[in-house]
Amino acid sequence: MRLEMKILKTFRFGGIHPGAEKLTAGRTIRVLSLPEKVILPVVQHAGSPAAVIVKVGDRVKTGSLIARMSGAVSANIHASVSGIVTKIEETVDASGYKINSVQITREGDDWDDSVSLTPVIKDFTPQEILQKIKEAGIVGMGGASFPTHVKLEIPEGMKVDTLLINGVECEPYLTADHQLMLEKGEEILQGTQLLMKVLGVDRAIIGIEVNKPDAIHSLNNLSKKYVGITVEALAMKYPQGSEKQLIQALTGRQVPPGALPASVGVLVNNVATTYAVYEAVTKNKPLIERVVTVTGKSVKLPGNFLVRIGTPINELIEAVGGMPENTGKVVIGGPMMGRTVANLHIPVTKGMSGIVLIPDSEASRQTDLPCIRCAKCVEGCPMNLEPYLMMQLVEKGMWDLAEENHITDCMECGSCSFTCPSARPILDNIRIGKSKIRKIRSDQQKSNAKS
Repeated sequence: MRLEMKILKTFRFGGIHPGAEKLTAGRTIRVLSLPEKVILPVVQHAGSPAAVIVKVGDRVKTGSLIARMSGAVSANIHASVSGIVTKIEETVDASGYKINSVQITREGDDWDDSVSLTPVIKDFTPQEILQKIKEAGIVGMGGASFPTHVKLEIPEGMKVDTLLINGVECEPYLTADHQLMLEKGEEILQGTQLLMKVLGVDRAIIGIEVNKPDAIHSLNNLSKKYVGITVEALAMKYPQGSEKQLIQALTGRQVPPGALPASVGVLVNNVATTYAVYEAVTKNKPLIERVVTVTGKSVKLPGNFLVRIGTPINELIEAVGGMPENTGKVVIGGPMMGRTVANLHIPVTKGMSGIVLIPDSEASRQTDLPCIRCAKCVEGCPMNLEPYLMMQLVEKGMWDLAEENHITDCMECGSCSFTCPSARPILDNIRIGKSKIRKIRSDQQKSNAKS
């Protein structure tokens, strides 16, 4: 008998296959003990900082608004514990920048009266759903942290016909989304329905890589009673969790450079974001907690934790047995797109999905050698760019030419650096170049405005 093999979908250009290292797969989500204090930066999202509306000495409840969104792109910030506001000052975030933050010393866990701890199911209007998402301060929880209510407001002239729910989680080590799909599948599907209603679409696809067969099986069974929602198994390839790559994999559509997914009729939301939408709409619950994977090859008790936003990361590290002696660096996020941190007192934020403790043997940067023109970085680039060229242009300070070669389209996935046999710091240079070009363009705009 001849067996028919189904060819799994994936994106077209580039991509790599780093080791999965999913050490915490299947580990039940554990609720982390409440911290004695939380630090809540007013920037946990793309866009403008939220404006603090409390003062030192104020008593707040869990879920109370403490910083209100400002500007067209921003997000509300809420107290994640109940207690006293003890400080409002600048603190260092995961990127090393100082950001104005509200510190709350916990006195208990008394919830704001507006929050319902049991879901209220009714026929919400699209406007009601969108308003609740906005009030709850929900942002993209896959890493980008773009305010969800802004993403759902489709620009004039564009029409979305398909909602994609991102359950790919292609970064090595991370399993927070995987476990959330296993434990909160029904809620994720109901959140998907709510998002479909806001967008006015009748089709939603949940994309999950094939290395999560239990999540695929579970959500596929649950989705049978939800009209218009299907589950699609995808081939394993990094960075398939990126919006443009996921859109191409699931729909075959390609988002043009510099364009929004809505330009090709699609909107993408992460599974954790979708679960947060469910809680915001049915419980009036703001985004004050999330699941975080804490892991590493030498970690004693790696796991997935439900943790309050603002909890210092050293408390999560203690929960997995403490810092292993051979730790070379601590990475926030996954090892491909995450950032190394030196301060273990930085807080968990809305977009923080993982903490990875990398051993010394894997943490050292290799000595970089001259480029050998092998083009492996070009083959691996999912954006079909020429990373080696962009690095050279940055090194020579040729900013206009770097921009002409689409350096700002780089998604910073790290595939180029991962594949480079000469250990060239390609991504580091590209990040420097993008930052420099943004500053040049910003200065030009200011100059033009004055003249």
